[in-house]
Amino acid sequence: MRSLAEISAWVVGSGVAPICAVGWSKRGRTGWRRDVGGSVDTVFDLASVTKPFTAFAVARSTLLSRGAHLREVLPEVAGAFAGASTIETLLAHRSGLVGHVPLFLPLVDGFSFDPSRALVEAAESVETPLTKDLTQHAPVYSDLGYMLVGAALSRAHRAVDAGAVIEAEVVQPLGDLTLGTARTLAEKIADWPHRVAATELVPWRGGKVRGAVHDENAWALTGLGGSGHAGLFGDLSSVMRFGEAAMDAIVHEKGPLAAGDLSWMIHERPGGTLRAGFDGKSTSGSSAGVKTSMRTFGHLGFTGTSLWIDPEAEVVLVMLTNRVDPSRANDRIRAARPVVNDALYELATNAI
Repeated sequence: MRSLAEISAWVVGSGVAPICAVGWSKRGRTGWRRDVGGSVDTVFDLASVTKPFTAFAVARSTLLSRGAHLREVLPEVAGAFAGASTIETLLAHRSGLVGHVPLFLPLVDGFSFDPSRALVEAAESVETPLTKDLTQHAPVYSDLGYMLVGAALSRAHRAVDAGAVIEAEVVQPLGDLTLGTARTLAEKIADWPHRVAATELVPWRGGKVRGAVHDENAWALTGLGGSGHAGLFGDLSSVMRFGEAAMDAIVHEKGPLAAGDLSWMIHERPGGTLRAGFDGKSTSGSSAGVKTSMRTFGHLGFTGTSLWIDPEAEVVLVMLTNRVDPSRANDRIRAARPVVNDALYELATNAI
C-alpha cells in the first residue's frame, strides 16, 4: 500500500468497515506536515477515543483536581466502593471497577432511566476489591471509571454534561474544528446527520444509529451530549490536530493544550500498559503495529477508531472507521489496525 487512498480502499475492500479515513502527521523543522486519505469529510463516532479528551479536560480544569476523591464531587456515591477513588485512579483504570455494566437496560424494556441511580450502580460495580488501598488494584479497562469522571467534571463545572466541559476546555482551544458532541455539531453542520458515518442497527433505538452516539450507556446518560467514556464525534483532520496538540502538551509542555507537567498522563504504571487517559504500546500484538517505538501512546475506539502518538518519531497516526455498521460482530478491525498503522508510519517517516 503506497498511498493513503490505497490504505483506505484496502480497509473497505477487505470488509473491515464500510467507510474509512486515514492520515498521518509528522513534525518537521517548520511545523507539522500532514497527509490524509479516504473519506476525509466524513464525521465519525470516536467512541473511546473520547477518553483522552476527558483526561485532558481534568488536566486543564481549575475546578476538578486529579487528586480529588470522587465522593467529594459526587456525594451520591460516597457510600459506594469507588467513592473513595481519586480522579486519577479512575483515569488510570485502577479503581477496582468492572469494565462495563449495561446501565441502559431500563430503556430497552421501556422504562425510564435514572442517571443518579446509574452512577451509584457504576460506582458499586467492583471487579476484585484487593485492599482498601485503592492504588493496589490491578488495572482493569473500565468505561465505568470514565463515566464517573465525566459526571464529576460536569458537576464541578456546573455544566450540562461532560461533553460541554470537554468542548470548552479541550476542543475550543484547538480552533475551528469539526470535533465535539452530536449536540454541538448538529447545530454547526447543516447536513448533519448525513455527514456522519452510520454505526449499528439497533432495533430498540429505532434502527440504524446515525448522528447519535453508538455507546448505549452514553446515550442513556447524556443523549446527544457527551459522557466521560464516549460521546465525541470528529473528522480525520480534527482528530489529527488533537493528536498533535496532545504530543505538544504532554511531551514538550507547549501548545494550546499545555497545562504544566502532564507526564502523569502517559507514565508507565504497574500491571499493564494502561496509562491515565491513554494506553501504551504492548510488547507484542499491539494495534499500533511493529514500527512505532515503545514510547508510543494512544487509544482505540469500539466503533473502529484509533489514535496513536509516537514521541520518538514525532508522528501521529489516525484511523477512523465505522466497523460496527451494521453489526459489532464484525471484528476484522483487530487484524487490520496493525497493518494500517505500519503502513501509515512508513508513509510518515519516508515523507520528504
